[in-house]
Amino acid sequence: MRITVIQMNQGSDKAANIAQARALTDAAIAADRPDLVSLPETWTNLGGGREAREAAAEILPEPGGTGGPAYEFLREVARGAGINVHGGSMIERGPDKLFNTTVVFDRTGREIARYRKIHLFDIVGPDGTGYRESALYGAGDKLVTCAIDNVTLGLTICYDMRFAEQYIALRCMGADLILVPSNFTAQTGKDHWEPLLRARAIESQCWIAAAASHGGYEERGATRFVHGHSLIADPWGHVVARASDGKGWASARIDTSITARVRRDMPVLEHRDARRLAL
Repeated sequence: MRITVIQMNQGSDKAANIAQARALTDAAIAADRPDLVSLPETWTNLGGGREAREAAAEILPEPGGTGGPAYEFLREVARGAGINVHGGSMIERGPDKLFNTTVVFDRTGREIARYRKIHLFDIVGPDGTGYRESALYGAGDKLVTCAIDNVTLGLTICYDMRFAEQYIALRCMGADLILVPSNFTAQTGKDHWEPLLRARAIESQCWIAAAASHGGYEERGATRFVHGHSLIADPWGHVVARASDGKGWASARIDTSITARVRRDMPVLEHRDARRLAL
């Protein structure tokens, strides 16, 4: 299976973000012919404050129902190109709060999985900038996997990557490839982005595919920056594909024989003693 991670520089204009995603996915599909395309975290909105996030939010439909413009765009890409589409994450309008939610569509445009981000980004950055995702978003409470083309996907979003136990749990649920759409801050990204993703690959013995946002965006009168550097890593922790700076994409083939060899030669899941680890 061939996967492409899309790297965007989205802002607060939802229509412009959808147009950017359309141009990038069309170009990537034509150039690399992937079986699966993955977009970044909240690709329909970055910046602009609470009002812009509320405006970008969509009510996600029941299975088979009609969704909003971003949801239908993703379904259109899947159906039109005959590929699987991982919608990074979107801002989902819930009954009381928003949710940071990812959806996966199969080659027919049918939604096959939905995951709400579990770990919310409530931190103070190295420069003193505060981030409080929980002020606007609710947290998910379920781990999610789904199968496409004989590969099992595990779904996570950005800050989840700091919680290794989530990745081990997804491996125990059968994951072969774990997706990590992200808006990773530039300050933390320069030190933590690649080491964390490679560590999650090594620990879980899964492929890791992280589509990321890149560049600056406006938030409450200030410009903030996200790290970019979208990448794909194999189960040994090697980075096998990486996006350059700016908008673009990176593609790699998910070689299941590598997965099988790594797991056979170092059977950490069989050696893991959950009782002594108190997990």
